[in-house]
Amino acid sequence: MSELLTLTATEALAKLHAKDVSSVELTQAHLSRIEARNPTINAFITVNTEGALKAAKAADAAIAKGEAGKLTGLPLGIKDLYCTTGVRTTAASKFLDNFVPAYESTVTKKLWDAGAINLGKLNMDEFAMGGSGENSGYGPARNPWDESLVPGGSSSGSAAAVADYQCYAATGSDTGGSIRQPAAFTGLVGIKPTYGRCSRWGMVAFASSLDQAGFLTRSTEDAALLMEVISGHDPLDSTSSPQEVPQWRANLNNLNLKGLRIGMPKEYFIEGL
Repeated sequence: MSELLTLTATEALAKLHAKDVSSVELTQAHLSRIEARNPTINAFITVNTEGALKAAKAADAAIAKGEAGKLTGLPLGIKDLYCTTGVRTTAASKFLDNFVPAYESTVTKKLWDAGAINLGKLNMDEFAMGGSGENSGYGPARNPWDESLVPGGSSSGSAAAVADYQCYAATGSDTGGSIRQPAAFTGLVGIKPTYGRCSRWGMVAFASSLDQAGFLTRSTEDAALLMEVISGHDPLDSTSSPQEVPQWRANLNNLNLKGLRIGMPKEYFIEGL
């Protein structure tokens, strides 16, 4: 496996901006990894090979001109309930097997505007209704740590792909644990943002009053960086917050956790749970 795949998103971006590596190299390395591993892990439903390489070439040109954005050249995976223009979006359901959106979700538009590369669309529980990843019309995703185990759900493919080095990070969505549980099952960082922090426009909804967009990453710094990109008010989503987006990444080194206490409700400590 290429050492380029084991970088964090933040490390990969640093190498890109220093011109130590090209986006085409990073993208090709990930596409090769997907080709080798997806038959086993089943993280991707749709692989965006042609589109990813085209975007990577454009990213390298932007970097060469000094016009790089916050995520220029970074290969990412997208949970398959985010509508993506010209790229099939199934929500892991055969009902949507041939659905190719003519519009882009706000979250993914922000990622592409920042220069990120779309490697493809990731497996999940069908319409996000599940907690194991087994309820997909395209077969279950597998846990890279132990292929006999599930990676959690509903963002199963997102967790599996990031943990298996098939992408640096991946979007997820969380209604009742669909980012947090897969992150726990696969040793990743997962964050469900506060309601209204990120736009839900262009997502195939499970429960609009609860669904939230977020990320699965390999480091807290990566999560902070990516959340800064996708957060913010969206006039297309009336529930999105007008509050200013904090600079989470810059504040990571200023956190003081001394004296912090973490509580666990005693109701969770029952037989069988």
